[in-house]
Amino acid sequence: MSVAYDQHIGPWTVEDVLQLPEDTRNRIELVGGSLMMSPAPGYPHQRVSRRLANLLDAAAEAAGAPVEVFEAVNVVVPDGLLIPDIAIVDAAAAAAAEATTDAHDVLVVVEIASPSTRVADRKMKPHLYAAAGIAHYWRVELEPAPRIYFGELRPGGLYVNQAEVQAGETGQIERPFPFEVSPAGLSRQ
Repeated sequence: MSVAYDQHIGPWTVEDVLQLPEDTRNRIELVGGSLMMSPAPGYPHQRVSRRLANLLDAAAEAAGAPVEVFEAVNVVVPDGLLIPDIAIVDAAAAAAAEATTDAHDVLVVVEIASPSTRVADRKMKPHLYAAAGIAHYWRVELEPAPRIYFGELRPGGLYVNQAEVQAGETGQIERPFPFEVSPAGLSRQ
């Protein structure tokens, strides 16, 4: 049985959100008992997401890292349920997962800042992912030119830039596995 938005009373739970009917027009996340909705990503966003996920998958496989790379999966954090654009998940946990993944099984989350998600991706989500203990938070900015911020969780619960790669540059990081990327190549049509 699904729950309708207008019939729900009180704070939302992860279980309530998972009972909602599939919505192809919106991403529905849960923060502190409240729903956070954003429109489905547009083509530039999807292009970058797919290409980056493919590159990450190939790099993880080349490194023999026991992980799987997913796009838009449900990650349970202490304050609710988030849907990162890309998540790198422990392979054993991913094999056992069905509708959700616990944050402690996620090594990396990637958010691609879109016009409708910029504030959440820059300000709110890093704090929620850090509180959940996710070791790496990466953010891709598309405007004015593609660039990637690679954040690593430090003691005290804050992400510190491990690297920042601008359009026209190629960057390489070593954790959680060696990975090389050129942001401009992600968005080219």
